[in-house]
Amino acid sequence: MADPKGFITLRRATPERQAVAERVRHWGEFYQPVPDASVRTQASRCMDCGVPFCQGDTGCPVRNIIPEWNGLVQRGEWRAAFDSLHSTNNFPELTGRLCPAPCESACVLSIVNEPVAIRHIEQTIADRGFAEGWVQPRPPRRATGFKVAVIGSGPAGLAAAQQLRRFGHGVVVFEKSERVGGLLRFGIPEFKLEKSVLDSRLDQLEGEGVQFRTGIDIGEDLTVEELRAEFDAICIAIGAGMPRNLEVPGRDLTGIHFAMDFLTAQNRMLDDHENGLPEINAHDRNVVIIGGGDTGSDCAGTCIRQGARSVTQFELLPQPPQGRASSTPWPLWPMMLRSSHAHEEGTQRDWSIATTAFSGEDGCVQTIQAVRLETKPLADGRINFSPVPGTEFEVEADLVLLAMGFTGPVKSRLLTDLAVDLDGRGNISTDEAHRTSVPGVFAAGDARRGQSLIVWAIREGRDAADSINRWLSEDPRRAVDRGAI
Repeated sequence: MADPKGFITLRRATPERQAVAERVRHWGEFYQPVPDASVRTQASRCMDCGVPFCQGDTGCPVRNIIPEWNGLVQRGEWRAAFDSLHSTNNFPELTGRLCPAPCESACVLSIVNEPVAIRHIEQTIADRGFAEGWVQPRPPRRATGFKVAVIGSGPAGLAAAQQLRRFGHGVVVFEKSERVGGLLRFGIPEFKLEKSVLDSRLDQLEGEGVQFRTGIDIGEDLTVEELRAEFDAICIAIGAGMPRNLEVPGRDLTGIHFAMDFLTAQNRMLDDHENGLPEINAHDRNVVIIGGGDTGSDCAGTCIRQGARSVTQFELLPQPPQGRASSTPWPLWPMMLRSSHAHEEGTQRDWSIATTAFSGEDGCVQTIQAVRLETKPLADGRINFSPVPGTEFEVEADLVLLAMGFTGPVKSRLLTDLAVDLDGRGNISTDEAHRTSVPGVFAAGDARRGQSLIVWAIREGRDAADSINRWLSEDPRRAVDRGAI
């Protein structure tokens, strides 16, 4: 460590955002550039702990070797830091933008001080790699002769595809949408992830020999029988796309939409380089977003950029404390109040709210009926929600977005025809090696573990690729005994 007292003498610093009035007028990313010297200074705050909790499953599911590349950045060894980062993470330019950084919550320094700015350092290393031309295709040295189908092109599917290709297998990624990327392409707003960043990484995968077939819904456009006849193994990485619904009176009124339908409409318009507003839009409307998570925040930022009259976000849970709650001690992901860019931009929040009904005229929603809740923790860890008598109220809303999370993978013909077992939550059931109940069929990502973080998706894709490679190596026709390049 060049500065063994850096974690004491230096303050945490992260990139500044553009002013609100400026950033809400465009759809691009809005963080100000930071000089390399400042990033090196932040890296020198790393304590080089004897037991780096930032690396474990609690801190970094993708297993980034964080102290190592912090030290390399501190010394200005950017290429070595780039190689170290990519040894565990296929897409650090994505995690550096989209991951909520549980590594920072698990940072030992966060016990007594602000944690190291790990996510910012990670994104800087990745972006520098693209700028310097270090991100190059790494095709396998030899082909194994096996072919693997990956269904779904989100982070889990792309990570599995890249690893499988580097093992030497022929890999085809099937995507039911017209463009590759899944949630990365159509679910994440442009202001959080400019799609040029995604496209640059996809160029690398194509250069390595990964094939993409878009606009194909397996089970509908291509039968499961045809798929199994063409490929030696299948990896299902379709995500958890079934949104949680709100079954209350008036749900069928026009103007009530699932969050992902709303976000996808805007992203498709930008992806097609079209101006104007999509059919589902917030322009000059009073918007209420039901759900207080990241998806709700994404909806809020999108509504503001579309010109909403007002944006309010309802959350079922009570308002978290300003600091780490005692129920989530270090190094756990802390329950605490977090404010996103969308809340800076004018989104109002209200807590402990249950929506009881929608009402309107001429078939269109105009009003939300709601009640405030009292919460009581139960002995088994669950929370009991009770309406507080006399707290019923109404809110004007002519656009309602349901952002209450997801309940598992969509039960499509793919899952029906493959006849894979599901677990009690409706996710694809697998063993620890990602093997489903059907031989030769594996699953990875949210499709098997439920709605989760991008770092878990990448980890799952890599682990599933390892399992598929081992399974193929056991085939008596051809031994495959090599690691990914």
